[in-house]
Amino acid sequence: MRHAITINRWPRLWQTCLLAAVLMLTVAGAGLQRAQRSQPEAPAPASHTGTIPITEFARIVQDFSEEGGYFFSDNFTSNESAYLYILEPLREQGGTGGAYVGVGPEQNFTYIAKARPQIAFIIDIRRQAILQHLMYKAVFQLAPDRAQFLSLLLSRPLTTTRSGAKPPGRDTPIDETLRYMAAALTSQEVFDSNLSRIEKAIQEGFHVPLTANDRGDLSYVYRAFWRANLEISFRVAGSPYGQTRYGSAFPTLTDLILATDQQGRLGNFLARDEDYQFVRNLQLQNRIIPVVGDFAGPKALATIGDYLKKNGYTLTLFYASNVEQFLFEGNIFKNFAANLRHMPINSKSLILRSVRSNSWMRTAYIPGHRFTPLLEFLTVFFQDYDKGVYRDYRSLVDTHSISAP
Repeated sequence: MRHAITINRWPRLWQTCLLAAVLMLTVAGAGLQRAQRSQPEAPAPASHTGTIPITEFARIVQDFSEEGGYFFSDNFTSNESAYLYILEPLREQGGTGGAYVGVGPEQNFTYIAKARPQIAFIIDIRRQAILQHLMYKAVFQLAPDRAQFLSLLLSRPLTTTRSGAKPPGRDTPIDETLRYMAAALTSQEVFDSNLSRIEKAIQEGFHVPLTANDRGDLSYVYRAFWRANLEISFRVAGSPYGQTRYGSAFPTLTDLILATDQQGRLGNFLARDEDYQFVRNLQLQNRIIPVVGDFAGPKALATIGDYLKKNGYTLTLFYASNVEQFLFEGNIFKNFAANLRHMPINSKSLILRSVRSNSWMRTAYIPGHRFTPLLEFLTVFFQDYDKGVYRDYRSLVDTHSISAP
């Protein structure tokens, strides 16, 4: 009898042990799942189309930026009157799509319009310049066409003038639009109202906070456009609009908008509605991102390159203007080259530089213009750099550059 009872207990004891083991495994599995869920998930690669969330745009603007630095001029507009001469070589070399990185003011919009990138970064050592690009972003957002863009940028309302001229519309030729803007009436009230709208767009719409100093710099830039109107230009510190301290002229905004290439064709982003709409759409999608940074700095440029690489972009065009000249003068060009290596490039990736026109240039320069635009393949740039070819700025300019015909 005792033996029979012992035999009958084993099944119940086995079932109890099995149930306990199952419960232990279930609890352990749930804990493992909780532990796995608690690990931060790697962010998904950015889409190459559609809108980047405004919170991500604001994060990049702030997190990628360095402390602002000094430069001796107010780059309200470009000082490169021959900037369109390089467009044909750019087309010939297939410089379209992918990612764009550039420096300086509004000429970037023209290069973006022609290169048709999926994303663009504007990097500048001056925080004021980046605030100006946030101002531009607000103007693009608020202006569905070119006439309204210029109206808001210059604080010239689109109302019938005293002479009876009717305001321009979306399809008005750009030269007629400029004539209207030159004669349009304005007022302090118009300026104040527009500045308030722009500040609100930056802080509330773009989620980029502005300090008291930022608001002062933003007002300074916007006021310059209001006061100078279409005569606004690059300005060396202490000089009047449109002139160097020695009296020679810089191109005005009118000059830049109506500039032509070597075949006499208009090419500014405001010359054709199609180009304006492309740039505006990229702005609306938060795909033109301004960042404060030095080309040779510790973070901004390298971080942009790492972001592009991580998210599957290939750099198509890097617009350097004439910044490399100052990097050589400061003996920090090697830092720029190191930062540039972070960029994801291929055999078609190009660097576009603007070089002061000099008689020593072996490459073709453009008579009558202060600067000459030149292209170089980045793969060639790195090969030459690694061989020690670039002893100075002159050797950089005169080696393997592609010039306008």
